[in-house]
Amino acid sequence: MLMTIIGIYTLYVLITIYTSVMQIGYVNQAKRKSAVLLSEEEFLKAGNYAVAKEKLSVVSSFVDYLVFIAWMGFGISYLSQNMFFEDDAVMNIAMVMGFIVINSFISLPFSYYEKFILDEKFGFNKSSMAQYIKDTLISFVLTLILGSLVIWGIYEIMTNFSNWWLWSFAFIFAVVVLINMLFPTFRALFFDKLTPLDNEELNAEIKTLMDKTGFVSSGVFISDASKRDARLNAYFGGLGKTKRVVLFDTLIEKLSTKELLAVLGHELGHFAHGDIYKNIGLVGAMLFAMFAIFGNLPESIYLEMGLSESPYLTMILLLLFMPVLGFIMMPVMGVVSRHNEYEADKMGSELGGPAGAIELANALQKLVTENKSFPLSHPLYIFFHYTHPPVLERLKELGVDIGESDKSSLEGTWKEAL
Repeated sequence: MLMTIIGIYTLYVLITIYTSVMQIGYVNQAKRKSAVLLSEEEFLKAGNYAVAKEKLSVVSSFVDYLVFIAWMGFGISYLSQNMFFEDDAVMNIAMVMGFIVINSFISLPFSYYEKFILDEKFGFNKSSMAQYIKDTLISFVLTLILGSLVIWGIYEIMTNFSNWWLWSFAFIFAVVVLINMLFPTFRALFFDKLTPLDNEELNAEIKTLMDKTGFVSSGVFISDASKRDARLNAYFGGLGKTKRVVLFDTLIEKLSTKELLAVLGHELGHFAHGDIYKNIGLVGAMLFAMFAIFGNLPESIYLEMGLSESPYLTMILLLLFMPVLGFIMMPVMGVVSRHNEYEADKMGSELGGPAGAIELANALQKLVTENKSFPLSHPLYIFFHYTHPPVLERLKELGVDIGESDKSSLEGTWKEAL
């Protein structure tokens, strides 16, 4: 049984790397063709950025696989032999948090490389080393505190309920909902400085948009995101009375008022269609599947690992396999999410009036340019990774003529992968 589990994880890694390799080959060919949406220089730069990120992903996937084999082979056993706590609850918390902390340290070089080498090269990184260290330390402390509380909660459920996996699912699902409610507050407390939007005219137009969809917000805020990153973004955070509109200062700087309102109209479309609740429901389905599987593992797995069945071992195995189950669920979530994006685009264009579609299309093109998003991707990569439809398809749905790129030489690559 243990070899079956390792085999499933191996297959997951091979598919992940294969998908990335196909994307790299596809983009490397496409970036040399006629530019789409971007200028020739920007098109090439965006292609180079996409390839560089995917190469980093391949290396990261390979390292993750080696780490997985190490944990399954000797890592968990070694950690358990070197943890000594009389209290069983503390022992279980220490084991799982030790696993999480070690994995976090292993991933740090990749985080540093992406931020200070890759993003620096392509003009995204605006963060200083001091800011990066501060953010990392805050994240680490929050993970220690909140992670320990969650692990303790699951431990208590596992040791007191026969159908512990079902109650653990309910507990974690409640935590997910709580995180969605408190996310804007936590982000404002520890990471971003949020200031109320002081543009009365823009505030009034945003309020009009929100009234049209029944969106009640605790306010419209500007995030000082530019101190870390040059990318453009905006989000509606929170649930219930905690909802707030957050605009990145980079977005305010680069988009016109009408384009900004079109983007907000798109986000309001998600609210009007209940997409956040649909997404939470999909996450809930994935969590249910994970706990159902790992709550009913045969005892032989633990014996083959040379360890006795324990709450911490089950939790560590669940954390190790979470990426696999997420990858399996991703195509389903992607189909739903891409459909939701089209519907949100439609509402965003309608809320913007007669010129709404044009303003949203202009905003999308600016987002592609500023975020250096390569507009073409391999179909297999889209299937496994895209939560948003390709921008060219979104523009076509909005009725915008963006022209056609020369894809004839890429057809062999598509067919080879599919």
